[in-house]
Amino acid sequence: MVPSEATIDCATAPGEPQRLKTDWKHIFSLREMGVYYALLLLVLVLSMTTTYLGRANYLSLLNVTNVLYQASLIGIMAVAMTVILISGNFDLSVASVAALSAAVFVGNADAIGFWPAFAVAMTVAIGSGLLNGAIVQFLGINAFIVTLGTMTALRGVVLLYTNGYALSVENTEVIAAMQAFESGRINVGFVMLALGILFLGCGVAMLFQAQKRSIAVRPAMAALAVIGVCLLALSWTTNLQLMLPKPVLYLFAFTAIAWFTLTFTMVGRRLYAVGGNAEAARLSGINVLRYKILAFVLCSASAGFAGILFASRLRSINPGGLSGAELTVIAAAILGGTSLFGGAGSVIKTLAGALLLFSLSNGFNILNLGANYQGLIEGIVVVVAAAIYTVGGKNRAKTLGAKTQ
Repeated sequence: MVPSEATIDCATAPGEPQRLKTDWKHIFSLREMGVYYALLLLVLVLSMTTTYLGRANYLSLLNVTNVLYQASLIGIMAVAMTVILISGNFDLSVASVAALSAAVFVGNADAIGFWPAFAVAMTVAIGSGLLNGAIVQFLGINAFIVTLGTMTALRGVVLLYTNGYALSVENTEVIAAMQAFESGRINVGFVMLALGILFLGCGVAMLFQAQKRSIAVRPAMAALAVIGVCLLALSWTTNLQLMLPKPVLYLFAFTAIAWFTLTFTMVGRRLYAVGGNAEAARLSGINVLRYKILAFVLCSASAGFAGILFASRLRSINPGGLSGAELTVIAAAILGGTSLFGGAGSVIKTLAGALLLFSLSNGFNILNLGANYQGLIEGIVVVVAAAIYTVGGKNRAKTLGAKTQ
């Protein structure tokens, strides 16, 4: 099989091992980097437009952190959605799971306290993921149908649990714990400086080793170096005084753990194998059932955590809270190029997709565009992104097929 990020260099002398030549054109292609290009272009256009109209600078640190804060809850669920899509399944129930967890959390917090209520809510979320995974894997029903049903059923459970009324927290100690958990900002300037040096060093070292051994440069290697440069630039421009909301830190930490696991561990490689070809993965000794169910559990657990953050932010929960959020979550994954058929996806690109969606919404608000325009343009962006990835994938497959003939 020809690696997706490289081509075989056949110009080697007889008897020498074939060397992999880095396909830089593919690495920086629209299919691989399109979401980053789109995000950069959008930010530049909005920045120039706001400057031209005399509005507040779109690239101000306050507005950038505001966009990150707005995207944090959806981003957490979108990262987990990427994992389950990579495994070859689908989950439409994430928003309902988040709403149920929020309702259980708020409904019990006054009586038993913040952390016990947190544990109960997370248990409910994990149980929902186990239920979805068990039905899909043991009964063999399509994940789209199963999670569509559980999405509706769990939303009904929320209505029954709340009796159709909004729930709120009244205990002052619990409210203080909620504020400590969700509210406030933390200075991460020195942390970002240290991480920037670490990522840049690791990325450069990997790139150097790849060139030294004449092997293909993997996108993850370049990504490490680029992330390191971005972190160093951000820490320098903010004079080591970067204050980020706590939900943003939760999002970045979760994304980093998921990215590292998928990219550099056996668990990640097996998950991609399971999503790419479940039967081949099973014949190679991988426990397909375990990985698919764990993906459902992770998705629901992240949704439960996001629901608790949502409830802590508002100190209450409405029965209709987070309705429709599952569509935004899936849109972020699609914008990031995650395949709906399994075996392909990147949580970093999904994060960029979520930021793209919320940058659009934030820009519309700054420019005073109506909600009707927002829905229209966001829908067009998602369709165009899906078209780019589909056409790019077909062209890539044709190119690789021609090279192997």
